[in-house]
Amino acid sequence: MKNIVGIGLLILMLVSTWHFLLNDVDGGLIFYSSLILTIFLVIIGFNIFLENRDPIQTITWLVIFCAFPFIGFIFYFLFGRNFRKDRIFRKKYFLDKQTFVKISGEAGYNERIMEMGEHPQQLITLANRLGNSPVSFTTETRVLRNGEETFSNIIEELKKARHHIHLEYYIVRDDRIGGLLKDILIQKVKEGVKVRFLYDAVGSWKLARSYIDELKNAGAEMVAFGPLHLPLLNNKFNFRNHRKIIVIDGSVGFIGGLNIGDEYLGQDQKFGSWRDTHLIIKGEAVRTLQLIFLQDWYYSTNNSFLSDEYLMTGMPNHHGYGGVQLIGGGPDSEWTIIKSIFFKMITSAEKSVWIASPYFVPDDNILQALKVAALSGLDVRLLVPKNPDKRIVFHASRTYFPELLASGVRIFQYNEGFMHSKIIIVDDQMASIGTTNIDMRSFHLNFEVNAFLYRTESAQQLVNDYMEDIKVSKEVEIDEFSKRNFGLKLLESTCRLLSPLL
Repeated sequence: MKNIVGIGLLILMLVSTWHFLLNDVDGGLIFYSSLILTIFLVIIGFNIFLENRDPIQTITWLVIFCAFPFIGFIFYFLFGRNFRKDRIFRKKYFLDKQTFVKISGEAGYNERIMEMGEHPQQLITLANRLGNSPVSFTTETRVLRNGEETFSNIIEELKKARHHIHLEYYIVRDDRIGGLLKDILIQKVKEGVKVRFLYDAVGSWKLARSYIDELKNAGAEMVAFGPLHLPLLNNKFNFRNHRKIIVIDGSVGFIGGLNIGDEYLGQDQKFGSWRDTHLIIKGEAVRTLQLIFLQDWYYSTNNSFLSDEYLMTGMPNHHGYGGVQLIGGGPDSEWTIIKSIFFKMITSAEKSVWIASPYFVPDDNILQALKVAALSGLDVRLLVPKNPDKRIVFHASRTYFPELLASGVRIFQYNEGFMHSKIIIVDDQMASIGTTNIDMRSFHLNFEVNAFLYRTESAQQLVNDYMEDIKVSKEVEIDEFSKRNFGLKLLESTCRLLSPLL
């Protein structure tokens, strides 16, 4: 019904405007166009009111409509329509849940969960109930702390592929590293390896058609997630696939913050050095990563490959690495899965909460959890970039600094290039690494994937890396930060106004 009303009103406005362009030359065009736009915005505003959104989000939209009617109209169609996600992704959600429950039942829980202690047990149980994903104690992980380490390992493992290569990325560039990976994939297809490549239609909108055609002509399958034909009328425009996944032969996987592009190797003059974190996974937990990819592939193509050929092959049996849990979250989920796990990590911490996020626009729950943790005497730290790549988000994030600093949170700005890592570390023993930012979009709109690590060597490596990052960062002091000029404060507050929509 909302689709029909929206399309009808849009057509009415366009037809009316065209009519006056052809027939009205005495000023009536401006009056009647304004009248139509006003009526349209009143209907939209009333519709938002009846949707019972978060009050702050509702008020934000109404203020935008009043202050910037035309811009608000466009912005709403691109980012604001709150189509019922359970309707859009109903089929995907139930199929994913059934499949994950089946695999979870087969894997079961290892008795070693009981040896982890009460805190990890609670997190493992929560993650399993929300994400339908078992914890694995036979999985090896290794942290990759920059683009050079990440892509060199990816290239090495791709060249070893014998059966299949599955890739899922938000951004793919047709540049040097993108071209190198393309050539390797084409070569592997020639060797008989099945290559399936899922890329987000919005994140990779600049990707050259020739890049896609070369892979397809070679025999690889390359599919856009959420393709857009008429963006203003597309009810899925706002729900994007932000995941970064590679699965090779069902036994090796990669997830983390790096997309495919030269900037992630520090070769973009605008950003210079690029600090990011990725994870290589070998063993049992790769099966969960494979499931996430295969379900996304099925949603995009209606082709299913949920068979032992892809789910039970080549899983080496590793021991002594701690617990590893792969969790996918998105608008198809019944719960805000990853945000809920983050909230539990923060509120159950006993000593410390360390966070690194390039985009920090928390909702009230996460913000309050961080402040309460700091006020309780915990060592709470936030690492963010000093230099922005998305200015609205950057300035909005800084408006949260005063209240965080006042509660005792220590904030550090990374000085050596751009910091893009997405990390949470709790009590030096449990950690999250993946694609999820601490912002509204990652929590509610994007498809994301994170690895949760319990007392693994990789969790300890993340602790060490975080300490090294702090050494090249400048701590934000509340007295100095409060001296920002009025113009900057005004800009930040304006961006903060938009934060419920970011």
